Amino acid sequence: MLTQLTINNFAIVRHLVLELNEGMSVITGETGAGKSIGIDALGLCLGYRSESSMIRNGTDKADISAVFSMQLDSPAYQWLKEHELLDEDNPQECILRRMINLEGRSKAFVNNHPIPISQLRELGQYLIHLNGQHAPQLLLKSEYQLELVDNYANIQGLLAQMAMEYDKWRKLHRQVKNYQQQCKENEARKQLLQYQVEELDEFAIKEGEFELLEEDQARLANSEQLTALSQNVVEMLSEGEPNVDGILYRAIRDLEELVGMDSEYSSALEMLNEALIQVQEASSEINGLASRIEQDPVLLNELDERIAKTMQLARKHHVLAPDLWQHHAVLNQELQTLLHFEENEEQLIADEKAAYQQCVLLAEKIYQKRCEAAEKLAKQVTKQIKQLAMENAEFFIDVQHNIAKLSPNGADVVEFNLLSNLGQQAQPLAKIASGGELSRISLAVQVLTANKRSTPTIIFDEVDVGISGPTATVVGRLLRQLGKKCQVLCVTHLPQVASHGNHHFNVQKYVENDQTETQMTLLTEKERVKALARLLAGSKMTDTALANAKEMLILAKQYIN
Repeated sequence: MLTQLTINNFAIVRHLVLELNEGMSVITGETGAGKSIGIDALGLCLGYRSESSMIRNGTDKADISAVFSMQLDSPAYQWLKEHELLDEDNPQECILRRMINLEGRSKAFVNNHPIPISQLRELGQYLIHLNGQHAPQLLLKSEYQLELVDNYANIQGLLAQMAMEYDKWRKLHRQVKNYQQQCKENEARKQLLQYQVEELDEFAIKEGEFELLEEDQARLANSEQLTALSQNVVEMLSEGEPNVDGILYRAIRDLEELVGMDSEYSSALEMLNEALIQVQEASSEINGLASRIEQDPVLLNELDERIAKTMQLARKHHVLAPDLWQHHAVLNQELQTLLHFEENEEQLIADEKAAYQQCVLLAEKIYQKRCEAAEKLAKQVTKQIKQLAMENAEFFIDVQHNIAKLSPNGADVVEFNLLSNLGQQAQPLAKIASGGELSRISLAVQVLTANKRSTPTIIFDEVDVGISGPTATVVGRLLRQLGKKCQVLCVTHLPQVASHGNHHFNVQKYVENDQTETQMTLLTEKERVKALARLLAGSKMTDTALANAKEMLILAKQYIN
């Protein structure tokens, strides 16, 4: 709950510190005194939009901070823990702070940690629920009506599951559509690949084949020249006159005589013997190669044709001829992938249908919960508004289920209807409810649904506008009753409502040093009597007004007790 609110240089507030407690706290004051300034300042701490005009004249910044106490199992505590923003020294306390400068820029802090405004709004919803002066008009919106019924039904966990399953189904649905579109696009590609792969299958070029083809083709194309040159080399080495073989043989014979006379020639003799062996082996190798040289025009023509076909296909596929075999393998692999692609469609469609059915089942379960909650809430609202001077009114909540409009929230449309007078038919609130009736219905709904919220603090900012007399007394009782279950802050101009508060703050505006000031003070029991008397009688304080104020407080306490 909210335990402290500190406001510095905001609007007409120079400095204000409010200490707040459990139960129902009421805020009263004359019109224009600034009763709602504290609520507006608190809104900044909850992430509401800021403007430089909010800064007090003559100052350069506004600074607002709010201190909250939390339970360990509260959503706010869990949020802070998840975002690692807990105060280690006092983990059950949360301090929100907002600063605004003259340029309109603002800074936000949680437990002295700077955070984005979006996170401040996210955390704020777990700490305070604000019912402003425009809450009755909000009640006319179908989305808000649905939210109220869901809060009353307490189906947040079910809705979270629905949102998760809906998201899962939508993803699968998109995958099926994309898959089917891909199948259509794949068909043209598959036909092209089948033609290309069949052509390359028929040609069947192998790894390294093109390089061998070029070697064989070069050999056959130059067979005559190879033969002639080989014969020339053999003649020079061993068959012609003179030849290297014979010259080396004679040189070796002379060296042998030299070695006989001088052993230092031995090394040279060894080298010539080795040279003679190398020459003889080279001559033999050349003879062998020359004997295998073929002159085969038919084979040469076949090689030329295969090389030409290889290069033609390589150009067609925009690859190098030596890489054609690898390109063939890549195309074949792609074709096999496309041929097996459609085999997955059946499983994907089955998964999508299963996810949809799960969404339908959850939506129907949510529908049943909403119907049960709507019927119960409608009866309770009817009971409450009859106490609020709408004796002949009947309140109904219509829940329409349409699975064709499936969404993350289910498949329902909620509509609030009112039968305001006997003999008439129930109609939607927007068509039949007057401003006063709408205010009373809104208040009754807010009180009944607020009890279902996990928010520890609820603020009512003049939601009792258009209500007076005995009806206002009932409103005060309702808010006091709600204050037993959560912290309630109520800005009001009605003494009947104010008399039911556990705590009473009064707002006064005054001028000091040519500057307008406003101050909010917690009243004692005697001061409460005077404050209520002013609400009853205006600026003139009469004994009758004081007596009525005392009686109001006595009657309120009797009802409470």
